[in-house]
This record gives sequence, structure tokens and C-alpha cells, in this order.
Amino acid sequence: MDPIRNPYAPGAGQRPPELAGRDEQLERFRVVLERIQRGRPERSMILTGLRGVGKTVLLNALRSTAVRARWGTGKYEARPEQGMRRPMAAALHVAVRELGHPQGGEVDHVLGVIKAFAQKDQPGAKLRDRWNPGIDVPAITGRADSGDIEIDLVELFTDVGGLAADVGKGVAIFIDEMQDLSPEDVSALCAACHELSQSALPVIVVGAGLPHLPAVLSASKSYSERLFRYNRIDRLSRGEAARALQAPAEDEDAAWTEGALEAMYAATGGYPYFIQAYGKEVWDLAPVSPITDEDVRVAAPEAEEELAVGFFGSRYERATPGEREYLRAMAEVAAEQVSDGGEVDEVGSVATADLATHLDRKPQSLSPARDALLKKGLIYSGERGRIAFTVPHFGRYLRAQA
Repeated sequence: MDPIRNPYAPGAGQRPPELAGRDEQLERFRVVLERIQRGRPERSMILTGLRGVGKTVLLNALRSTAVRARWGTGKYEARPEQGMRRPMAAALHVAVRELGHPQGGEVDHVLGVIKAFAQKDQPGAKLRDRWNPGIDVPAITGRADSGDIEIDLVELFTDVGGLAADVGKGVAIFIDEMQDLSPEDVSALCAACHELSQSALPVIVVGAGLPHLPAVLSASKSYSERLFRYNRIDRLSRGEAARALQAPAEDEDAAWTEGALEAMYAATGGYPYFIQAYGKEVWDLAPVSPITDEDVRVAAPEAEEELAVGFFGSRYERATPGEREYLRAMAEVAAEQVSDGGEVDEVGSVATADLATHLDRKPQSLSPARDALLKKGLIYSGERGRIAFTVPHFGRYLRAQA
């Protein structure tokens, strides 16, 4: 097969594996945009799932849908220890410009409010030292500049929503890695979304994050479940995974045998990132079409080596020696559960008490490593007393390294 025409290479093709099986989410979002634009009440959206299921790709596709609907859009990725003011201001600045509202008057006022909101990120700083968000109008005094992020974000969203309503459009803000927002910022975002739902302004927040994101939102505001429509993004079914492989191949006049599709599903578990990684290597090494299960077997070591370096290894290297011990113990306890007759768990969900027993340590002594790994996004807690990898097949990788 021609590697230059590889339809599974990152960025190739019109519909990457990460979007296979996501038609329901795309259609639902189109309905949400239409309802909001008509002044009907609708909730903001949250996408949750493990790493490798295509949340970011889907988030970008939803943003493209909003752009085609002529909405103003902005996007940013939340990061630990980073406040919300600067990235939110930058995202809203882009969104306001996309609205296409004539300059002057109302637009200048809203841009001035965005600027005031952003510059409150540096309270007490001299004028020459303040961060400039690239907005050429003066900052508005007395609006979104109180210093209280909850008050300021509510005022900011209200003004942006009013501007969007004037032109009969909407504004959508997309936040990736939403679980990394600080507790104060999560609380402010929930309060702002609550105000939007009460006032029916055409502004929506679309967030993506790890499986425990709903618990993060609920811990901040008890009413958060009424603010957001939650969508769990999971691995693909056998049929969806087959279509994710077959459609790009058909565009290049190639095909997969049923045996090859079965072998690919067994190797990838239906996770879109793995489907793309294995698909790329199989295409490069397969001599002719149709691609067979033998081609998959030959290419599998190449795909696994690529994943070991770029997907698993890059994350493992971020952990300290003590944290790596904790991760390896998780993988070993998960394997013991399977050998004792338990079900195979792709993310290695284990009880923290079992980890302490396995390592012959007091549970309290393991807390620092666990907390650090939670902050680094390598593990998450889906329920009290249990933890799991955020990356599917990570336990298998760790056991192979050992």
C-alpha cells in the first residue's frame, strides 16, 4: 500500500476515526444551537471520557458546526494553576469578532468589558505592566472588574449574550480539559451558566474532560446537573470501529477482510486513537489490498512501539519514581483481579485499600503519590475508594515494561 496516500495518518481524510460513531452527538448539538437561537431554554454541554476516545476532535467538530451556523465561537484548553480570566477573555474576543456586528457602540462596550475582565488577572499591577489582550478599546470601569471571578463572569456572559441576541446569533465557548479548572473558576462557570439559563441569552458553554468531570461540577454547585447535558464519549462498537477503518480505505480504493477487522478490534479495543495508530502502521506495511489479519499481526509490533513512546511513555515520564511505583501497583492489582476470575477492566479500576495491601504500606502514606497523579491527569477517581487510569490499556503497557 502507498504510505504517501495513508488515510490513517494524523490529519488525513475527511472523517477521522475519532468521529466515527459520533453522529448522535453532532445532530444533538445542531438541535441545541437551533433551540438557543430561537430563544428556547437549553443546557450547556459536557463531553466526558477517557483519553484516546476522541473528545478533542469531537469538540472541534462541534465548534465547526457552530461556525457553520454563523455563531461566534472561541476555544481554550484549561491548565492546572492557570486562572480563567486570560484564556476566557481571549476566547470571547474571538467570538465577538466572529459575530460580525458593526464596530462601534455596543461592540466597543462589550470589548471594553472583556478587556476589564482580563486585566483583573493582575490586580494592583501598574498600567505599563498589565497584560494587553489585543483589544483596542479602553477597558470599561465598573463592569466585570470587581475582582470576584463569579460576579465578573456572570456580568461578562450577560453582556456578550446581549450583543449576540441583538444580531440574532449566538456565542459558544469550548473548554477542553475542563477538569483542570480551579474550584473557584468551576464555581464561577456554573454560576454564569445558571444566569444564562435564567435569562435565556444565546450563550452556551461546551466542555470536555475526564470521566470524573461531572463530580467536579457537582462538588462546586449542587444544581450543576440542571445546567449541563452530559455526554459520555466511549470506545466504538465493533461495527463503528469497522466503519472507521473501511471508509478511509474505500476512498483509496482499498478494503479490509473480515478477519483483519476482527484482529484490529481485538488489538485496539475500539478506542479511536488506537484505531488510527494501528491503521497507519498496517497500511504502511500491507503489500496489497485487501488488508488481511496477517497484515495486522505483522504491523502490530510497530504500532505498539509507536504508542509506547508517544502515547504511554510520554505520560509515564511525567511521573516521579514514587508515582511510578503507585502506577505499577495499580497495573499489578488490576491483573490480579482478572486472574482471580474478575472481569477485564481496560482502565485498571482498583480499590485504594487493595493498593495499600499490595505495597504493604499504610493508606495515608500513599496519599501524596495519588494526589499528584490525580493533578497530572494520569489517574481519576470515579467513585469513593477506587481509582483508575485515565488512559486505556495503560496497565497493559506498564506490565509489559516490567
